[in-house]
Amino acid sequence: AYAVEILQRLAMAAPRVAFVLSDGNRTVLAFEAAQGELFEARLNRLGAVLGREFEADALPIEAERQGHRLTGYAGLPTLHRRTSAQQYLFVNGRPVRDKLLLGAVRGAYMDFVAADRHPMLALFLELPAEEVDVNVHPAKTEVRFRDAGLVRGLIVGALKHALAAAGHRASASVGAATLGAFRPDGMRGHSGAAAAPSWSTPPRWAPPPSAGLAEAQAAWQAPTGGSLDLGGAPAARVEPAVDSPMLDNHPLGAARAQLHATYIVAQTTDGLVIVDQHAAHERLVYERMKEALAAGGVARQALLLPEVVELEEAAVYRLLQRAAELAELGLVLEAFGQGAVVVREVPALLGRTDAAALVRDLADDLAELGEAHSLRDRLADVCGTLACHGSVRAGRRLGAEEMNALLRQMEATPHSGQCNHGRPTYVELKLADIERLFGRR
Repeated sequence: AYAVEILQRLAMAAPRVAFVLSDGNRTVLAFEAAQGELFEARLNRLGAVLGREFEADALPIEAERQGHRLTGYAGLPTLHRRTSAQQYLFVNGRPVRDKLLLGAVRGAYMDFVAADRHPMLALFLELPAEEVDVNVHPAKTEVRFRDAGLVRGLIVGALKHALAAAGHRASASVGAATLGAFRPDGMRGHSGAAAAPSWSTPPRWAPPPSAGLAEAQAAWQAPTGGSLDLGGAPAARVEPAVDSPMLDNHPLGAARAQLHATYIVAQTTDGLVIVDQHAAHERLVYERMKEALAAGGVARQALLLPEVVELEEAAVYRLLQRAAELAELGLVLEAFGQGAVVVREVPALLGRTDAAALVRDLADDLAELGEAHSLRDRLADVCGTLACHGSVRAGRRLGAEEMNALLRQMEATPHSGQCNHGRPTYVELKLADIERLFGRR
């Protein structure tokens, strides 16, 4: 296993070299020499080592600063693993496992991936030999940089730039996994494409043989608008499926329905998109809060009737200790007797929100953060809590204009393809895959 790992790392570092590993009886690994331009050759080799899933969902990384050059590929935030084993880092062609480099990766993805998840990537750092000491570890797996701040800034900046350029894009593997969940047992192929079904027995959703044609047609007859009652399930709001220029002009298409007052179904030119309205709007609010804070402070909205929130004394103390920092984030509160605070202003972009629930959640956040970190240092945690309370909740019914407005905002907002924890905010299913699912291809 150790030999395989070493060879994989060497293969990634030299994509134009062929590698073969045999145990004498069988070929364990075989990588053909990649052809073409270096960037293309490297992606092809990374796909061979890390899987074609990574190749499809990798973002190109290329940046240079003061003689330090960073290249490689990084996976979308929705493509992550339980450990950092699939984070490959190279310095002047040498594979390393350096804490500074791994920490820089973690910092770049902090807003997009949960703390216990790790994105997949392969980064190659090239710098003058005199700028790095490779003799600080017996196995040469750790290095020391002359200017550690420069290296960390280069990695964080390059990764954040690539993630921002990805816009609302989410991992293609999410759609493949969704299609796999729809397929009957035995139809899941390794390629991710649906095989044409061969029904030997009637599908489970078919009407019983005793049902007449009129009854079957009535069971599947759906109105073109308003509410559709699905056997006691929460109503689905269906929009008329008419031609719309939105399908051609927008990647996320036009909203067609809302299911279970939680999921938006949109039609695109070549498929459909299912959006988790709460997760998507939470990311939009979070990004707006970050922009407002960077521009000088979050706009505040005074409450007509200030709200008193009762808490444990320790929680009140933590909140009051951070009152100035919370005010920068748009939340103004003051002491109100013993064991209570009064909320006077909330962030304007949250709209109507449950101030008491918000304050209690923030008090819990502060208990976990401790006194050593400022709220600006832990912006993702605090703004994430604020954004959650200001987002469109699951269970809220939306009209067609509201649903389409959410889709357009997602398209215009960086990182909107995933929530703050790295989960996808939408799933895209291509029409060709859906047709394979139903045996049309």
